Order: sequence, then structure tokens, then C-alpha cells
Amino acid sequence: MLAGAALVGAAPASGAPRAVVVAPGVEYSQFDIQAARGPAHAHVLSVDLSNPQVGVGLLYPGKVASRATVSRLAGAAGAVAGVNGDFFNVTETQHPGVAATGAPVGPAIADGHALKAAVPKGQRFGPALPPGTGTTDVLGVTTDGTARLDSIALDGSVTTAAGDLPLRGLNQYALPVGSVGAFTSDWGSVSRMRAVCGTDTDRAAPCSTDTHEVLVEDGRVVGTAGTPGSGAIAAGATVLVGREAGAQQLRKLAPGDTVEVRHLLVSSTGSPYAFALGGYPVLRGGRPLPGLDATTSAVRTAAGVADGGRRLLLLALDGAAAYRTGLTIAEVADTMRGLGSVDAFSLDGGGSSTLVARAPGASAVTVRNHPSDGAERAVPNGIGVFTKA
Repeated sequence: MLAGAALVGAAPASGAPRAVVVAPGVEYSQFDIQAARGPAHAHVLSVDLSNPQVGVGLLYPGKVASRATVSRLAGAAGAVAGVNGDFFNVTETQHPGVAATGAPVGPAIADGHALKAAVPKGQRFGPALPPGTGTTDVLGVTTDGTARLDSIALDGSVTTAAGDLPLRGLNQYALPVGSVGAFTSDWGSVSRMRAVCGTDTDRAAPCSTDTHEVLVEDGRVVGTAGTPGSGAIAAGATVLVGREAGAQQLRKLAPGDTVEVRHLLVSSTGSPYAFALGGYPVLRGGRPLPGLDATTSAVRTAAGVADGGRRLLLLALDGAAAYRTGLTIAEVADTMRGLGSVDAFSLDGGGSSTLVARAPGASAVTVRNHPSDGAERAVPNGIGVFTKA
């Protein structure tokens, strides 16, 4: 029996009611949850990572600062199923005239390639984080095919003739105060101005007026600007953006100067990841995290790790009017534990919550839940389920 929510007729793992085989090793099921604020309806994918024909990976539109619907992302990647992913820079009403980037909050790794690092904690979008968690928390699958929760931080530097500068950002919509961040071709063409707005503790703080930008190609400075720009970045090139003390350091560079930019995403466990994305943990070692919100109910998306990391559970709640009260985060943790998860991770919810899967014999995915906006929301990334069968 779940502490905060009861699954009607549900059994742990892939034995949940009305399970349908999407592909070998991938099952889809749906069931009701009797929650404190009313009924919720869950859509769940059970993914057997021990099956050599099954894998998961990052769904994204090809650029960090870009968005598309989950069904479009899954279709373009050839996924048989998937859910939406990380919280993201959805709006910029706090900074009039600054473009919302659509970029996600946390780290992102696709096919072993580091796409971006995490924004400062005070710059995130989404509900309040549980105590002890942060924007560097990730759900990922290691290169040996094991799902796990971890934390991933940026290790980087900018080497110039005058010495080394710490690199504090990689394709992030927000940079720490006083820092230098790098933008690569993975970012896209959206303006980089948002990166110098707000502070580490106040997302709504004004944009910095002390900024500088440097374009590096083939190890040399080829251009500078006083404010962050926009437009596509050529493959192999890097744009360095500095604010406050970081801007002051970048102003010392001139065209022709040699610059080496190094960046690496490093996990706290030392594990190499084939795929990772941000969100926040709600369950660790079979126990809900202390301080989980047990008051605010909403439509949610979550991922759970079971069977020693060899099974991944992906849950999206239904946003239809009859179920829209959803679950609290505490109820999400209880629900994922009831399904057999030992660790669980909350992803973006509300109008973003979407689960797609192929019907038996179909060649394309369809949306299985009812998104609460009435239609799919464009999102920056998601978790895709793939099969070789």
C-alpha cells in the first residue's frame, strides 16, 4: 500500500494492468491512482535495459536552444516511445526584450556527447527543489547500459597567454555572476543575451551591463563584442561570454591572441554517460527524499530506476479534466516506489507532461496521455526508447 496514493489494480514492474507490448522489452500500461486530491491517471512505460535490443537516449531538436513536441522528436529519432524531459527557460517576462531561449535547466548528454551544463540553482524554472538537491542532478544511462541517478558538473578552463581562467558555463541560458561561459555550435542561433540576466540567487534580477563576448576559431580570437550576440556558431568555433569579472578578463583579449577552451562534464560517481538529462530526485535507495512537497498537486512526469539499473520506468500523468488535479511530489515518489523503483526522478510537468508510444504494428508514435494544455507543448528534450527489433 502506498503512503500517499494508492494504485488501483497496479502491480510492480511490467505487471501493471492492461500492459501492451510496444516492442520486445518495452511495455506500456495505464491505471488509476487514488490520490489525496482526487483520482489521477497514470501512463507508464517499462523499459528492460537488460534486453540487448533495447536502449534509451536523449530526444532533442538538434540544438540546445530549440524546442519541438515529444511526438515530433520521437518520430525524427526513430524512437518507439518516449516522454518529455527537463524543465526549461520557458518565458522571459522578467526581462522585457530578452528572448526566451527554450533551453533546459540541467546538464544534457546525447550519444556520449556533452551538450550543456547546469544553470545556477537560483536561475532554474520549475517547482521548488527538495532540500539537498540542485540543478546538477541528472537521470542517465551509463555507457554500459545501466540507468542511475547522479550529479554532473562542468570541468573547464580558458587558457590564454596571461594564464588560465575557470570556465563556468557550457551552452547555458544563465551564467554565474562574474564568470565566463562557452557557447558552441550545439547552442543554436538564439540570442545569448539571456546568459547575463539575473543572478545566482534571483532569476528576476536585471541583466548585467558589464558584459563582453569573444569569438574563437582555430585557437585564436577572431572577433569581440561588448554585448552577447546571436546567430549560428560555426562547427569548431567557440563564443566566450563574460559578465562582470568574467567580462573584464575577456576584454584583455584581442584578435590574433591564442586561446584554448577546454570543457568536460564530470559525474560525481565517475561513471561515463551515454545519455543524461536534468530534473530532480524524489526517491533514493527506496526512500522518498526528506522534505518533499505534499501539498501542491499537479500533472507530473517522472522516471524510475529498478532492478539494479536494468529497468527504467517512465511515467506521465493524464491531463484530462477528470484527472487534472494530479499528484503531489510526495505522491509521485510513493507511486514510483509502488511500481518497483528504488530511485526516482521528477521531470517537467504540467502542460509539458507527454507520453508517446507506437501501437502494435504501427510505424509512428502516438500521444497516449491527454496533455493538460489540450495539445502537445514544444519542449527542449525528452527520453526516447529505441529498439533494434
